[in-house]
Amino acid sequence: MTGSLILVWTPIGNLGDLSPRAVEVLASAGIIYCEDTRHSRKLLTHAGISGVALRSLHEHNEDERVDQVVKAVNGGATVAVVSDAGMPGISDPGSRLVAAVARAGLPVSVVPGPSAVLAALVVSGLPTERFCFEGFLPRSGKERRHRMEAVAGDVRTTVVFEAPGRVAATLGDLAVACGSGRPVAVVRELTKLHEEVWRGSLGDAVVWAEGGVRGEVVLVVGGRPDEGDPAVDDGVLATAVAERMAAGERTRGAVDAVAAAFGVSRRRVYELALVARDAPSASPSGAGAEGRA
Repeated sequence: MTGSLILVWTPIGNLGDLSPRAVEVLASAGIIYCEDTRHSRKLLTHAGISGVALRSLHEHNEDERVDQVVKAVNGGATVAVVSDAGMPGISDPGSRLVAAVARAGLPVSVVPGPSAVLAALVVSGLPTERFCFEGFLPRSGKERRHRMEAVAGDVRTTVVFEAPGRVAATLGDLAVACGSGRPVAVVRELTKLHEEVWRGSLGDAVVWAEGGVRGEVVLVVGGRPDEGDPAVDDGVLATAVAERMAAGERTRGAVDAVAAAFGVSRRRVYELALVARDAPSASPSGAGAEGRA
């Protein structure tokens, strides 16, 4: 007789959002895997649950736990998985575990609940018909630039997670990539006592965030306007196309990719690409001419 793996959505701030079904599943589970056993123990105590074994499951040990969970479920155990807040597997450990259990042909189910992504989206005041979720953006380097390019060129509303200490920097980078006039909502401390939603342009958001931002934060960025080129600086486009060409892409491919990512005209990017392509050869010849003078 096989058991099952159950993903249980937990409150994102307000413990009152823990559903009766979630309490029932957690109380009847044979074992609960969680990010932080101390944090989850407090949640169980609040719900009046005791006697259920807790075991850690975080980004550093998820691979080690996979075989244990598959074996337990195959042996008939009901295994519940929770994160510190929200849904396990969304910017939190759990996705590799689910994939392994599903590959083994074992049951996987979910207990839905509060969502920081959806809550921030609907309260932002920005279009909700089509949206994408970027999670946490890379902290630096080319990958961060490329992800910023994707956000800038997407006509859908984009939801981004960010750590409080990095909100100002990320808003600044988004303002450069998307243009300072792009609308944004900074949603802070969802469902908690000091919940706040700031709405305005990316340019104004940069100024607003200079004093520091506290608490859990979700950024909701408006999509690229459908008509006309967005307000993206030439410097951003030039850097993006130069990086792709330096990585070995042909000029045509690099131009097409950057134009599509930012939603700007191909001709505009092509002109910048020509400057980037000719720049390396200009420097040596210039130095040689100076040496002969």
